[in-house]
Amino acid sequence: MASRAIGLIGLGLLGSALAERLLASGHSVVGFDIDADRRANLERLGGEAADSSITIARQCSRIVLSLPTSDTVDQLLSEIENDLAPESIIPESIIIDTTTGDPGQIAAFGPRLAGRGVEYLDATVGGSSQQVRAADALVLVGGTAQAFEACQELFSSFSKRAFHVGPGGSGARMKLVFNLVLGLNRAVLAEGLSFAEASGIDAAQALEVLQAGAAYSTVMDTKGRKMIDQDFSAQARLSQHLKDVRLILASGERSGAWLPLSQLHRSLLEEVEAAGFGEADNSAIIKAFDPER
Repeated sequence: MASRAIGLIGLGLLGSALAERLLASGHSVVGFDIDADRRANLERLGGEAADSSITIARQCSRIVLSLPTSDTVDQLLSEIENDLAPESIIPESIIIDTTTGDPGQIAAFGPRLAGRGVEYLDATVGGSSQQVRAADALVLVGGTAQAFEACQELFSSFSKRAFHVGPGGSGARMKLVFNLVLGLNRAVLAEGLSFAEASGIDAAQALEVLQAGAAYSTVMDTKGRKMIDQDFSAQARLSQHLKDVRLILASGERSGAWLPLSQLHRSLLEEVEAAGFGEADNSAIIKAFDPER
């Protein structure tokens, strides 16, 4: 029965949202995080807290990773390789990595794990923790078609649609494209609302007009009121998106893509982070347009 449980390593904003959805969908969840409070929260939700990542690797054939960076994933995989004997690996195991990281680094994880009989999917999530809780996110998946199909039920528990976008690393590349457009939508909305207020227009009325016309984007629904109300309780942290924008620019430099808007976006995010809003919700980008800054 243990192999039927979903393993979950990383119980932060996204990881805890994934745990809630998996449990609500009837899955058993065994999770680990280095933060004891996060492990305790998983138990309050109805999951089981493990004492280490290795324990999860021994128990579960489906292991979801929700970690800060691909460097963290690399370190975790090294621990599993060093501490887990080949005979301890459950047959047909799949690691489902939701981490937004460096596509080149991520593309190397699949071949590395294949030698141990483990499939790897870079299954990045398009959407915030709130959207995951509502099963309203997208999943952008790189890896083999066979492993993708084997995880469809798992993906459907927390997303409205899963896309298989190509071989290993493709999910990570697509997520950077997704985050580029999404992040710039947030920045444009923040500038527009700030412009409305500076022009003597009520920001709430401006938001209503924008939502009703051709300028509409779903960012207006998820972040508009948070910007107006200065409610920066975190659904996805600003510093995490700044990390993503830096990945976007590094990837663009390697591929020869010209990304002038993302270069400006990085500067705005860096200013807001320096002002103390790195741990705030990414709707805090509106602070970049504060006339008193």
